[in-house]
Formats: sequence, structure tokens, C-alpha cells
Amino acid sequence: MIIVIDGPAGSGKSSTAKALSNQLNIHFLDSGALYRAVTYYWILKGKPDQEKFFDLLPALDLNVDLTNNSFTVWLNGNDVSDDIRSSAVANHVSDIASLPRVRKKVNQFMRELVEQNTFIADGRDLGTAVFPDADLKFYMDASIEERADRRYQEMEASGHAVTRERVIQNLKERDHKDKTRDADPLKKADDAIVIDTTGKTFEEQVAEMAAIINNKLHINS
Repeated sequence: MIIVIDGPAGSGKSSTAKALSNQLNIHFLDSGALYRAVTYYWILKGKPDQEKFFDLLPALDLNVDLTNNSFTVWLNGNDVSDDIRSSAVANHVSDIASLPRVRKKVNQFMRELVEQNTFIADGRDLGTAVFPDADLKFYMDASIEERADRRYQEMEASGHAVTRERVIQNLKERDHKDKTRDADPLKKADDAIVIDTTGKTFEEQVAEMAAIINNKLHINS
């Protein structure tokens, strides 16, 4: 079983999905971590051009460990869960994740993974491209100002020197890139439930979505 949450950057998808995973005792599928792992592999291979990288993809072996409701990512037999969070990976993950052959490989891995357990996942094209037959789909959104405030607070807490204006500009650029990319652009699935989190507390949005999940899928019944 798979529940998906799509939406633009800064809408609260990941934190909400993780909270729902803990509350409902289901697995969290971190699609972003998988793309980060592929990006880390690209860096390890010397940042080859697209065609050379595609030739290297068959040798890339992804795996995950779900013990204790974790999502530990393994790449060719090595735990890379910490390595994939580096700034070097973050600077390139959008470009690598947009490559059609990369998306095909990661998407196939995720489809096989969810055949074995119940998952909740967040992303940008999960309900449209990866899991069009998902058991339940959400599309989370919020005003650009609210999304920027959340991202700014996160970055400030992490010690990053950045202005709110720059955060807004980055989000606008990311939105445009996500919505106009050739491979699986960001858009709301026709059957997705829209959750607008503008003006809502984190606890309120989690409670709203948990109630919908329990009502429609009876996970805690």
C-alpha cells in the first residue's frame, strides 16, 4: 500500500510525511534520499557527462534498511545515509533527478519496494508518474510567503546566512523548474486531495491528513 504526498518545495511534505509515518506506524519512503544517492554516485564517478553516466547506471545498486522505522540508504553495499546530505549532493540533485533514465531507475525501485509493506512518501510527481494507482494521494501547498518563511527559519536555525528575499527567489526558481521540466513535471493529480497549509500549524495539518487517511484506508482499525 502506498500513500503519496506531492507539492512544491517548502510546502511541508517531508516533515508531514514523517510525522504521519510515526503516528500511523507505517514506513516512510524518502524518495529524495534515493535521488540523493544516485547524485552521490555521480559525484563518486567524477561527475561524468550524461551519456557516460547513463552507461554507469546499471552498476548502481540501491537498497534500503527499514529496521525500527528508519530509512537507511545503501549504495553498492555501503551505508550512504550521511554522505548524501552533503552540500555537494544538494547542489546537483535537482539536475541529476531530472534525467529520464535516472527517474526510470529510481521509480522502478520504489514501485518494487512498496509491494512489500505500507508506505507514505513525499515528492513532486509521485501521484502522477510514479504511483498513478496510489491508494491515496495528497497535494500539499501553501502561499509562497509562508513556504519562504518556513524554509528561511530552517536555514537560519542551521546556521546558513541567507535573506528571506533570496529564499523567496530560490523557491520561485525551483517551482518554475519543477513545473516545466520535460520529465514528469510537478502537477496535481486529478484525484489528489488538496491540503493548503497556509495559516495552519504543523499539528493541525498532520491531524487533518491523519483523519483523512484513517477514514479512507482504516489503517488504525
